[in-house]
Amino acid sequence: MTSTEKFIESGLRTVRLEAECILDLEKSIDSNFENACKTLLECKGRIIVTGMGKSGHIGKKIAATLASTGSPAFFVHPGEASHGDMGMITGDDVVVALSNSGTTAEVVTLIPLIKRLSIPLITLTGDPMSTLAVMADTNLHVGVKTEACPLDLAPTSSTTASLVMGDALAIALLEARGFTAEDFAFSHPGGALGRKLLLKVSDIMHAGHAIPSVSPDTTLANALVEITEKGLGMTTVIDDGKLLGVFTDGDLRRTLNSGDNILQKPISQFMASTCKTIESNLLAAEALCIMEEKSITSLVVVDQHKKCIGIVHLHDILKAGVA
Repeated sequence: MTSTEKFIESGLRTVRLEAECILDLEKSIDSNFENACKTLLECKGRIIVTGMGKSGHIGKKIAATLASTGSPAFFVHPGEASHGDMGMITGDDVVVALSNSGTTAEVVTLIPLIKRLSIPLITLTGDPMSTLAVMADTNLHVGVKTEACPLDLAPTSSTTASLVMGDALAIALLEARGFTAEDFAFSHPGGALGRKLLLKVSDIMHAGHAIPSVSPDTTLANALVEITEKGLGMTTVIDDGKLLGVFTDGDLRRTLNSGDNILQKPISQFMASTCKTIESNLLAAEALCIMEEKSITSLVVVDQHKKCIGIVHLHDILKAGVA
């Protein structure tokens, strides 16, 4: 067997072993899981996640997932908790402790302090008869038959099982809270998803004097001046506050074949009387969808009375990182 074949065989064995461990977790989605969810859902403070070593790394990820899906949480290192960080835990919190053995000294040391605060303790352990499991208000069994490590020593399958159980808790809570995509985006304002789900048309539209606007009797020549000055490749045609239509660069190319002396003719003869509009409270992503569907580069923004209050341009959407 070549070295390449050995690598592939080892990788496949690891994936299959860990996949089996994850499927075995279905047995742990029981009344204890339900109790844990109810306890976390009723938490008035924060969910405090703790764990040592590899369990600690998994705990950090679980805390981050909980926090980003509507369940305020943070990680406290058990060693640091014994040297002052217990002050970060209040009587309104719930503690979630991870330990495969259920006997991790740094975590076990915290049990009397947690009990003194009279707050719920939820544990994820591989041994339901361990110290942590027995002392917990609710224990979730995440034990595995074997680690993916051929020596059965390095935390592999066991940490994966804990991670998946943490995801199961987070998603169950997300659904119970009615957490929405917009709620998720609020926790991720710096990401592409956040920009797509949070940025409104009103945030990026051109408003006030920046709106290109002419009256219906304005000559084509003067309308072109307005288009050039405002730099959006179009102008609205407004009469007594009412949107009559728009005139774009594309309309100009078609207008050039309309005969002689067109520059002195009123814009009302050349404008498009029907145009796509959008309301300011809608998402910028929705504006982008309309532009892509209609192959246009700008939309007129209107209020509830259909009066023009702004212009949103494709370049503004792209610049905002919505696409």
